Amino acid sequence: MKRMHVHVSVESLPESIQFYSTMFGGVEPTVLREDYCKWELKDPAVNFAISLRGAKPGVDHLGIQVETDEELGEMNARFAAANLPVLEQAGTTCCYAKSDKAWTVDPQRVAWETFRTLETAPTYGQSRPTAEEQSSAACCAPSTSAINFRRHA
Repeated sequence: MKRMHVHVSVESLPESIQFYSTMFGGVEPTVLREDYCKWELKDPAVNFAISLRGAKPGVDHLGIQVETDEELGEMNARFAAANLPVLEQAGTTCCYAKSDKAWTVDPQRVAWETFRTLETAPTYGQSRPTAEEQSSAACCAPSTSAINFRRHA
């Protein structure tokens, strides 16, 4: 099963947790840290995350979470078929999880990821951009300029 992923940068985690938990019908977060929170919902099927990671408030990035290596390969093939620049990361730690993933940016420069979570991690992760890139980059995503390294043919 594939699940839509939405990551929103927020100014107040407690206020946002209250709002989104209410909006999701009283469902409590599946991951709750001092700077990050995530709901993995079945209805609607979405991995919805919020964080206090220094990014401008609003939608940080979008993605598709997958459950198998085959689904990850399928999503990577879709990125390639769209002739988008792709950055693949194996075993990377981000958002308190170790994952295999790929990043791209759409024509409007919105960061998209596809990922398969392998296990939880005790830290948020180190796959973030440098501090100077951070103001314009997504959560764990490299800056959009860093993704322009290769296009699938």
